Formats: sequence, structure tokens, C-alpha cells
Amino acid sequence: MPLIRVEGREHLPRTGAVIIASNHLSFVDSVVIRLAAPRRVMFLAKDEYFVKTGLRGRIMRWFFTAAGSVPVSRGSHRAAQAALDTAREVLAGGNAFGIYPEGTRSLDGKLYRGRTGVAWLALAAGAPVVPVALEGTERLQPVGKRLPRPHRVTVRFGPPLTFTGDPKSPRARRAVTDEVMLAIAGLSGQERADRFAA
Repeated sequence: MPLIRVEGREHLPRTGAVIIASNHLSFVDSVVIRLAAPRRVMFLAKDEYFVKTGLRGRIMRWFFTAAGSVPVSRGSHRAAQAALDTAREVLAGGNAFGIYPEGTRSLDGKLYRGRTGVAWLALAAGAPVVPVALEGTERLQPVGKRLPRPHRVTVRFGPPLTFTGDPKSPRARRAVTDEVMLAIAGLSGQERADRFAA
């Protein structure tokens, strides 16, 4: 029995710009999505993963570079917009880009309110959004554990969503984000939390 069960892979376009928007349960989620997808998926990664020294630093740098991760700074509004601009460039190249609208991992298994970066990206780039649900990755690599442990996980791709509207409009961004989160919830079956993740 395979450790990764994939459902709905046919929903992910094989070519062209596409945003993969997923729930987020574990550090290993990006690896699992990359293994399940029929094409290369690029994610943003904290720039600190690319600048560590020593053997561990070189291994991390090699891993994130080989996986197609793009380094970004985090922390401020300016850094967040710069990250979205970088993601838009990835999409402009006709690539698949992965994003976690919750902004961080869920520590209690609930699906938290989405942040509107996913909507800005979809509207600004004109790219479809494929909602994705991950199940079991929190047991594959629990928070705080360095190494994965054998556990079966499921990756469920949903039908693509397309949106139009003004990416500068807060109302449009909120509506698009809420629709994406509703689709993820429908795929994952997670209890929803009506607040942002801490």
C-alpha cells in the first residue's frame, strides 16, 4: 500500500500557470504535494534556509534549491508583498506555485481563516487556483519532530477555480480567499476556525 494516496490529480493542469492552495499541517507538506503533483510545484521558503552554514546548511540549501523553492524574507508587510511579487513572477513563467492561505501550520487540526495573498495572486496573475487538502501529514512529521515517520497520507486535488476582479480591492480579495478556503474545507473535512492562525 503506497504511503501517499492521491485523489483528483486530473484536476491539476499539466501546463501553464496555476496556483495550488492547500491546508497546512506539517513541515513536510510541500514535499508531499511535490511528490503527488504530476508537474513541478514551486514554493516560497524562508531565506534563512538558504544561508545556514556548515554541512547542515549546505544540505538544506541543496534540498530547497533542488526542490524548486524560492527564497524570500518574512516578517513585515513590505516583505509579504515582495514575496507575492516573486510568486507572481513564478506564475508569469507558466509554472505551478504552491501556497498555504492559512499562513502557517495548524497545530490543532482546524482549518483557519485564509489570508488574502492567495486572492491577490490569483487576481493579479490571472491564474486558476486548484484547492488541495492534505490528510495525515501531521502524523507523518509531527510539529517539533526532525524526521518523518511512516504514516499513510492523502493528497486530494479539487477542480480549478477561476476568478476575476480588482486585486487592489479588499472586498474582492476577501471574497476570493473565502471561496478558496471553502473549497479546501470541502476537500479536507476539517473543522473551520473563524479566526486567523496564530
